[in-house]
Amino acid sequence: MHLNSEEKVQIFEKYGKSKTDTGSPEAQIALFSIRIAHLTQHLKSNHKDHTTERALKMLVGKRRRLLDYLMRKDINRYRAIIAQKELGIRK
Repeated sequence: MHLNSEEKVQIFEKYGKSKTDTGSPEAQIALFSIRIAHLTQHLKSNHKDHTTERALKMLVGKRRRLLDYLMRKDINRYRAIIAQKELGIRK
């Protein structure tokens, strides 16, 4: 999946602090969640694609580490990102 720069700006604007905020944990978690959803759909129809399966597992782990970091640093921001139902993140 290739997100063009306009789609990324919309994601960063919605979940980050501004449209140029690409480094905040919330913006990165939102971007990873969208990529995870796309890869999951891809693997449903291409179940033998082991390279994509490995990439998906690595991406899920990276998102998990960011969520753990956010929980340690600021529990209110963590709860706010978990409350976003469109990202599909569970505790």
